[in-house]
Amino acid sequence: MRTADSVSRQLSDELVQALTERHNDLSVIKRDLLNPLPQVDEAWITANFTDAAERSDAQKETLRLSDTLVNELQRADLIVLGVPMYNFSIPAALKAWVDLICRARVTFQYTDTGPVGLLKDKRAIVVMTSGGVPKDSPVDFASPLITQIFHFIGIEDVTFVNASHLATDADAVITDAKQSITRLVQGLT
Repeated sequence: MRTADSVSRQLSDELVQALTERHNDLSVIKRDLLNPLPQVDEAWITANFTDAAERSDAQKETLRLSDTLVNELQRADLIVLGVPMYNFSIPAALKAWVDLICRARVTFQYTDTGPVGLLKDKRAIVVMTSGGVPKDSPVDFASPLITQIFHFIGIEDVTFVNASHLATDADAVITDAKQSITRLVQGLT
C-alpha cells in the first residue's frame, strides 16, 4: 500500500480534518491499516466461537486486537474509511480488518430470518479511489462489498466520496472529490 502518494489517504485525511474543524469537540481514533493485521485462523475462530465466559486466557489474547477494533466501532458515531480499489476490489489489509470486526454475537447476530447487524445508529463515509475502474461499474466489486459489510454489521447509512478514474485525469478527479467532501461536511449535523 502507498503512503505519501496515496490519494485515498490524502482525501480521507482531508475529510477528517474538515469534520474536526466544523465540529471542534470531535474525538478521532485513527486506525492505519498500513500496519498489518493478522489473518483470521483456526485459533481465532475457535476463540471467537467459545462463549466469552468460558474463554481461556490464550483465547482472550487471540481476540484482543479484534476486541479493540470492535470497540472502536462501537464507540464511533461516524466511521471514515479510505478505500483504494485494488484489482476491482479491496486491499488485503482492509479484508483482514473486515474479518476481525465481523463477529457473531458481537457486531451481528444470527436470527431465524438471517443475520442482523448490532452496530446501529452509526454512519460511514467511504472515500473510494481507483485508477481506472469507475465506481458502480459492472467491474466495481469494492463499493458493493463495503456497503454490504457495513449493512451486515448494522451500519445502514453509508455515503461514498467517489474518486475514480485517477489514471485518466487525477487533478480533476481530486478536485471533484474535495468539492464532494466540502458539500458533505457542510450537510452534516
